[in-house]
Order: sequence, then structure tokens, then C-alpha cells
Amino acid sequence: MNISKNSKSWAMIAGAACFEVVWVIGLKHAAAPWEWAITIVAILVSFCALIWASGRLPVGTVYAVFVGLGTAGTVLAGGILFGEPLRPLKLVLILVLLAGVVGLKLATPADSADKQAKEMN
Repeated sequence: MNISKNSKSWAMIAGAACFEVVWVIGLKHAAAPWEWAITIVAILVSFCALIWASGRLPVGTVYAVFVGLGTAGTVLAGGILFGEPLRPLKLVLILVLLAGVVGLKLATPADSADKQAKEMN
């Protein structure tokens, strides 16, 4: 297994989740045409990266990590950027969610990327 290929797949998921945060915020707050354009570009980039990573890692794990990171990022961004309440229980639950995301990554076999690539050929 080439570690860099596996790392690249995980980095793509993290990047997709970052763009997910942008488009989710854009869906709520976009008003001007340029804001909607950024939202649409973020959707496209997010889903392209998600699809790419799904071809290299188990799709269930990819989607769960994508949604978990995106959810945590959106909640934190809402609190930091827009003053939405970040109550202690909410922060604890985000930590539990992130622990689950890390657990899924650790539970994914290192050779899963090679295995899926062989199945696609």
C-alpha cells in the first residue's frame, strides 16, 4: 500500500468537508449573486472531492467522515462567525462525533484503497 495515496484520499475527504461548511453556510446566508456563485462552486468542489475519495476508500466510511467533519465544522463556524450558541453539551457532542470520525478512519484497513482500485479495473 502506498501511504501517500491513502493519505491523499483522507486529505480529499477533509477538503470536501471544508467546502461543505462553505456551501452549507452559503445556503443560509448568501444574498448577492457572487455569494451564490461561491456557494455553487463549493457544492461542486465538495461533491467532486467526495466522489473521488469514494473511489479509493470504502464509500460508507468516506460518507460518514465527510458528514461528521462537515457537521462539526458547520456548528463551529456558526458559533464563531455568526454568534450561534455553543453550549457545553453541544461542544461535548461535537467531540463525540469527531471521536467517531477518527475511529472510522482508524478502523479502515490501510489496504482498502488498493483493494477498491483493483475492483474498479
